[in-house]
Amino acid sequence: MDGIAKTMRAIDPAAPGGPEVLCVVDRPVPVPGPGEVLIRVAAAGVNRPDVLQRKGGYAPPPGAPSIPGLEVAGTVVAQHDDLAIDMTGQPVCALLGGGGYAEYVAVAAGQVLPVPEALSMIEAAAIPETLFTVWTNLFERAYATEGDTVLVHGGTSGIGTMAIALGTIFGLRVIVTAGSDEKCAASRGLGAAHAINYKTEDFVARVAEITDGKGCAAVLDMVGGDYVPRNLQCLADDGRHVSIAVQGGLMATIPIFEVMRRRLTLTGSTLRPRDAAFKSMVADELHRMVWPHVEAGRLKPAIDRTYPLEEAPAAHARMEAGDHVGKIVLTL
Repeated sequence: MDGIAKTMRAIDPAAPGGPEVLCVVDRPVPVPGPGEVLIRVAAAGVNRPDVLQRKGGYAPPPGAPSIPGLEVAGTVVAQHDDLAIDMTGQPVCALLGGGGYAEYVAVAAGQVLPVPEALSMIEAAAIPETLFTVWTNLFERAYATEGDTVLVHGGTSGIGTMAIALGTIFGLRVIVTAGSDEKCAASRGLGAAHAINYKTEDFVARVAEITDGKGCAAVLDMVGGDYVPRNLQCLADDGRHVSIAVQGGLMATIPIFEVMRRRLTLTGSTLRPRDAAFKSMVADELHRMVWPHVEAGRLKPAIDRTYPLEEAPAAHARMEAGDHVGKIVLTL
C-alpha cells in the first residue's frame, strides 16, 4: 500500500469504563483482505452500541476489530487485488462491524455506498447504521408500505430521525415518542405526523386517539421490557411489532391470546452480527431504492453535533445524557 502510513490514530480502549477510556492511541493501519477496500476515514458516526461496547456490554462480533465505530465516510485509498472494479479515489460511506473510530478502516466492498455531491462527509458518515437498521426492520420485517401509520419510539434518536425521514419519502404516517416537549417539537419539525411526550402522556391512549381507535400497522421498538405489551395495544389487527434494542429491559410478559386473536406478528433483529453477504445484499437494495433520493438531496440525516476524534469522550457523554436530536459524528 504505497504512500499509506503504517500506523494510525485510533480509539481502542484497553478496558471497559466511562467516556474517559476513549483516548487516542496508535494502531497498525489495517490491510484489506479478500473482497475488501481500505477507507481513509473523514468522519465516523457515533451509535448507542458504541456506548454499550465501551461499558463492556457488547463485545464485537468474531473477526471485527476491537476499535469501536459502526459507520464511516471517507475515501477509498487501497483495495484487495481480487476486486474487479477499481474503487480507489472514490468518496464512500460504509457500514462496519467495528473499527470506525480510526484514521483507516478495512471493510467488505459490498458494504460500501458512494457519497453523492448532495452529501457532506459528515452527513454521509451519519447514514449507514440507521439507514440499514430502519430499512431492514421497518420496511422489510414490518412490511411498512405507503399509507401505513407506524409508531417509532425515540423520535429524536438517530434511528427515530431516520425513520421519520424515510417515512416522509415513502408515504408513511410516522408517530413518535420522545421525552420532552422540545424533542416532540423537533420531531414534528423533521416530519413526524405526531409526537407524544411519553413522560406526560400515555402513548397507548394517544395512539388510539390519533388513529381513531384503529391502531398502527407497525411499531419499531428499541425499549423492550414493559413497553412490549403496551406496544401491542397500539397495533391494529394484523399489526407487526419489531424489536431492535432492549434499553428498558430484556424480558416482557405479553397476552398470547391477543396475539392469536388479532393475528399480530412479533419479530426483531440485530444488524451487527449479520455476515457481509447479508449486509451487501441490503446495500444493493438501498442503492436501488433509497440512494436516488439521497442523490437528489431529499434524504439527509439530522446532525446533532460533531466532535474531533480526540473529543470522543464528550461525544459519548452527550449521547448518554440523551439531549441530542439526530446523529453525533466524530471528525478526523
